[in-house]
Amino acid sequence: QVQLAESGGGLVQAGGSLRLSCAASGLTFSRYAMGWFRQAPGKEREFVAVISRSGNSTDYADSVKGRFTISRDNAKNTVSLQMNSLKPEATAVYYCAASLRVLLQSTPVHIYEYGYWGQGTQVTVSS
Repeated sequence: QVQLAESGGGLVQAGGSLRLSCAASGLTFSRYAMGWFRQAPGKEREFVAVISRSGNSTDYADSVKGRFTISRDNAKNTVSLQMNSLKPEATAVYYCAASLRVLLQSTPVHIYEYGYWGQGTQVTVSS
């Protein structure tokens, strides 16, 4: 049974930082690209960041480039999202997701490319 468990969410002031983590179990972690998505109240879920199976390739939404950093540890089956210079518009539930990929460098950005999802962790950025 695949499980993705996010942690690290919370309340932070604008300009602050948070680090989200996702622990994966029940899958061969190194076969999956790992992504972070978020969903704000009343809005659709959107892509935030992705890291390839190998960890050598990453991609980010334009809104977070230069401020967020995704990383992974294949030995510990974890993926993290370091979020700096947070803005109020980053307030959302953040989801970790796994996408089974053949290519080591693949970085999927679409929701439909992900087969497994965590339950989400709330991030609230106050102004």
